[in-house]
Amino acid sequence: MIRTFCSAVLLAACALAPGSSPATAADGGRCATPSGPPPTSSSPTTVNTLRQAYECVLDNYYSGPVLDSKVLLRDALAAYTQDLVRRGADAPGLRLPALTGDRDADWAAVAEMLGTGDPRALGAAITGMVAGLHDNHARVERITPPSEDGPVGTGIAGLSAAQGGRLDPAARPPLFVTRVLPGSPAERAGIRPGDIVEKVNGIPAFIGEKVNQSLVDTFASGTVRLTLKRPTTGRVRTVKLTEGPVEEQKRAVTSKTLPGGVTYVKVPGFFQGVADQVIAALKSTPKAAVLDLRGNGGGSPREVTRLLGAFAHGKVTSYFCPLKGDCTANRTDDSVPLLGLRLVVLTDRACASACEDFSGAVKDNGLGILVGTRTAGVVSGPSEAYLLDDGSVLLLPKVRHLGPAREIIDTVGVPADHYAPMTALDLAKGRDPGLAKALSLL
Repeated sequence: MIRTFCSAVLLAACALAPGSSPATAADGGRCATPSGPPPTSSSPTTVNTLRQAYECVLDNYYSGPVLDSKVLLRDALAAYTQDLVRRGADAPGLRLPALTGDRDADWAAVAEMLGTGDPRALGAAITGMVAGLHDNHARVERITPPSEDGPVGTGIAGLSAAQGGRLDPAARPPLFVTRVLPGSPAERAGIRPGDIVEKVNGIPAFIGEKVNQSLVDTFASGTVRLTLKRPTTGRVRTVKLTEGPVEEQKRAVTSKTLPGGVTYVKVPGFFQGVADQVIAALKSTPKAAVLDLRGNGGGSPREVTRLLGAFAHGKVTSYFCPLKGDCTANRTDDSVPLLGLRLVVLTDRACASACEDFSGAVKDNGLGILVGTRTAGVVSGPSEAYLLDDGSVLLLPKVRHLGPAREIIDTVGVPADHYAPMTALDLAKGRDPGLAKALSLL
């Protein structure tokens, strides 16, 4: 089971968050590095937990050595006080003490002011401090075991994780459903791919030409009401979705043979083993391959270099760069036999992280053609995980990602060579303009 009916519906123009490895142990002092499976229990968040997070960012984040500790503590206290105000629990003596930029002295001043602290507000403080980094691969997660019965969470996949916690700021109207999982609350409500989301809980999806970022919060509730318009008929209706269990979908590569000796392969993510699955699907292909990376939220850089090794050898695929010093070049896995195929890659705004790593390497090295739309621009750098003493996991990049030409892809994305977006009407009618364009090029 998964904890949300979120995966029942994916919305256009939304990017999935990248995957990462959790930490497993923390001592009473500093945050701990990964060493096993995620914890199954949690403890209340304390002032010590906030201290761990503060020091973890300064010690382990890519730009930690040059961060202004005053700004980190300001962002933490801002989120702390905002949480109290929202709950009507504000404290009259709570204020940010005078800070000097001395890391230890400033923490001591804040800790004295907080006293024992409010556990819920302290959790918000950690989240706010990490959000202040403005890094799409930096976040804090609170891992809880999935429930085996009854309602299991809320949300819509691609919303809360999109663009570092926001909807794609470049999204154009309309917002529409791209996928509905079998047996999900969405399917039982008769929702279909292509249905246009006009409102969520009565809140419009767009304000003028800009996507309404407040939709992220509306999907955090246990029940949502979607006002939907079917593009083929123009019918408008309101559907109520209540959280409920959804069977976890197995992540696996799927493929099919297309006319003209072309093999189409859908790659849902760069999870462990995916490169070998794709290569196996292409081994008997005589001429060309279409790799569909639309909706691919990323995964392992190693799987990226391995899969690229099937299309070229001796190529730089990307660079991982520290704050100071030389960058490390990532290269194709030349132990993989070359397939010798012409390649077209389908991309969209939900192609993020490792998906953009792959797409950028294909484009810069001339390995194939990109068709679809610009990628998400969510590839700041691979995250490493650290456990805090309340059981939450802090994810922080230690290096920055650059493309093979040393260009910044993060926040910008990789542009498609041929623009072929999917529309609501295309989905409703079963058309795929991206695939059609790919076949015409091949």
